[in-house]
Amino acid sequence: MAPFEHIRLTRDGAIARLILNRPARLNALIRPMQAELATALDLLEAEPPQVLILTGEGRGFCAGQDLTERYPQIAAGEAVHLGASLTQTYNPLIRRLNALPCVIIAAVNGVAAGAGIGLALTADIILAARQARFLMAFGKVGLGPDAGVSWALPERIGSRRALALALTGGRIDAQTALDWGLVWALHDADDLAAATQELALALVAGSAQAQRAAKQLLREKAPSLDAALARESACQDALGHTDFYRAAVLAFAAPKPAR
Repeated sequence: MAPFEHIRLTRDGAIARLILNRPARLNALIRPMQAELATALDLLEAEPPQVLILTGEGRGFCAGQDLTERYPQIAAGEAVHLGASLTQTYNPLIRRLNALPCVIIAAVNGVAAGAGIGLALTADIILAARQARFLMAFGKVGLGPDAGVSWALPERIGSRRALALALTGGRIDAQTALDWGLVWALHDADDLAAATQELALALVAGSAQAQRAAKQLLREKAPSLDAALARESACQDALGHTDFYRAAVLAFAAPKPAR
């Protein structure tokens, strides 16, 4: 994989790892880091893995936008066009992560704040260390949610909880995130990497085609029950022709040796 300064991208067979690597700043996002993420996505889109693990180096997952990057402009009295920043950097990254044809596991090893929550929410499955925290930091600096949080967070925890967090700039601990359905499972910090790897290996043993179909059916909601049933029928028809399905049926129904 290509060398990077602010991230790491590695690959081991069908499993890829995308690691945010600014641990001294809790992996807060800056423009060069966002550019490296875009390059990493070029590589992942060109050769998609079956499973992508997204995590952070050190004691944080991602603290969101690094506000020190904005300081010189604001200190000089210059206008800061945050809408353009979102349109040009954050929004494409979130769209591309969501569109990757693979299972994404976010291993939230520490604080996830602001846009860091948005990155975590691009994952299909979120695992977290017990000391992880999710902080809706936008309101604390006078901003509204971005990085897809306003769309994805209500889907995970409900609109009332998401709104209360946004209005108060509140934080939730890992156990609350589990109780609310934001997180799939909690692990001790020392066990998180191994548990994430174990889950990734279990997924790799499954059907990549079926996983892509499940992701499409559940993430791209049909407008009605009839539409959902039609989409399910089309997916099952295609999946029924795969080698994985045929092998599974043969293994299940094959005569078992007498004991």
